[in-house]
Amino acid sequence: MNHLRSSRPPIWLRFLLFLRCENIHRFTFSAHERQPSKAMTDRSARTESLRSSTAIKMQFCNDKHKTKRMSLPMDIRLPPEFLKKLQQESENSAPCKPLTRMSRRASLSDIGFGKLETYVKLGKLGEGTYATVFKGRSKLTENLVALKEIRLEHEEGAPCTAIREVSLLKNLKHANIVTLHDIIHTDRCLTLVFEYLDSDLKHYLDNCGNLMSMHNVKIFMFQLLRGLAYCHKRKILHRDLKPQNLLINDKGELKLADFGLARAKSVPTKTYSNEVVTLWYRPPDVLLGSTEYSMHIDMWGVGCILYEMATGRPMFPGATVKEELHLIFRLMGTPTEETWPGIGSNEEFKSYLFPQYKPQGLINHVPRLDTEGIDLLSALLLYDTRSRISSEDALHHPYFLILGDNIHNLADTASVFSLREVQLQKDPGHRSSVFQPLGQTSSALCASGVLMVSGNSC
Repeated sequence: MNHLRSSRPPIWLRFLLFLRCENIHRFTFSAHERQPSKAMTDRSARTESLRSSTAIKMQFCNDKHKTKRMSLPMDIRLPPEFLKKLQQESENSAPCKPLTRMSRRASLSDIGFGKLETYVKLGKLGEGTYATVFKGRSKLTENLVALKEIRLEHEEGAPCTAIREVSLLKNLKHANIVTLHDIIHTDRCLTLVFEYLDSDLKHYLDNCGNLMSMHNVKIFMFQLLRGLAYCHKRKILHRDLKPQNLLINDKGELKLADFGLARAKSVPTKTYSNEVVTLWYRPPDVLLGSTEYSMHIDMWGVGCILYEMATGRPMFPGATVKEELHLIFRLMGTPTEETWPGIGSNEEFKSYLFPQYKPQGLINHVPRLDTEGIDLLSALLLYDTRSRISSEDALHHPYFLILGDNIHNLADTASVFSLREVQLQKDPGHRSSVFQPLGQTSSALCASGVLMVSGNSC
């Protein structure tokens, strides 16, 4: 292949091979926890599948300290040829033989992972400069998936944003973060297989006439902060939070998507590009050219999203950087040394010559938000980044007390709706039921699958 002969080292290819040796499927597959797929209506298929799980359990010793068991989706349908091969191997192998990385990689390939023929395309959802997103179905599970096909250039290989997204998502396993199921590499394209979700927050707001139940606002906000706190604990900045990048399924589960601009921040003083975050959700420090930032870059966007859910309209819909700053200062007040230490020496700020606006009361602009909600919104929209509330502290804000204590004790992969006391209400402005399928995937799937690979800075 030409791109292998290029003078530029094909880092993306070496990285992909590394991923092939890593098991990105986290659901433990064993006889006592295996549940038959709903799509497996044939009785013999279910019986054979249960036999296969028993064979796997026999092949891999239960001693977790000595071996690693194969991990697979719980609703998978194993191919007959793999079942036959597995049975032969289990008969000829020692009962506690460890599963090597190479064996695990070969086994996943035998099942169908990493193969394009495992997935059926059902229709195109969107297309961009570097990639196309399709709605698809997995033959292994019969579940819907989103297939993001990234075209590989012979000289450049895979876009840096795609490599970044894969490298981060393969280690992020959380109920409020979109799941990367599989990676498929061919000579011409790199296909990322994501879980499929019905909607996104932008479409959800449109579908309910921009009039959400304030109880639902609280539940969505908690899920957003929960997924974000999981990222921040691992020193990962999302850097592109907006309603289009928050996927929602028919259960009301909200998930962070589009990690193409995300960064793993390991060195606190490292500088980054300031061309991140969609303009409407970009914090003023980044708008004024700051490249030294940490987790607080995401929190300003969270505040803008809370405002948008509560009012049905974007908070700062500026068309340019100057207009965006002007909208911010007109509502929040022009910053001073008291509200933003050091702002007086910022040359870019001084060059704009903004009027001296006084801060307006947020309650006058978000009347549907209660006292605790206004307090949280204010804490998210502080100019001084050192004082801006963190995602973890925001989760424990009094605004969420009504959701109960149990919601803070959930496992990372457990949905908030696994708690009986957490239930969505009918939105006042909704046209029909609480959730109404939109007929196509969310724009966030198109954004994370297409738009995010359109030439952003590495």
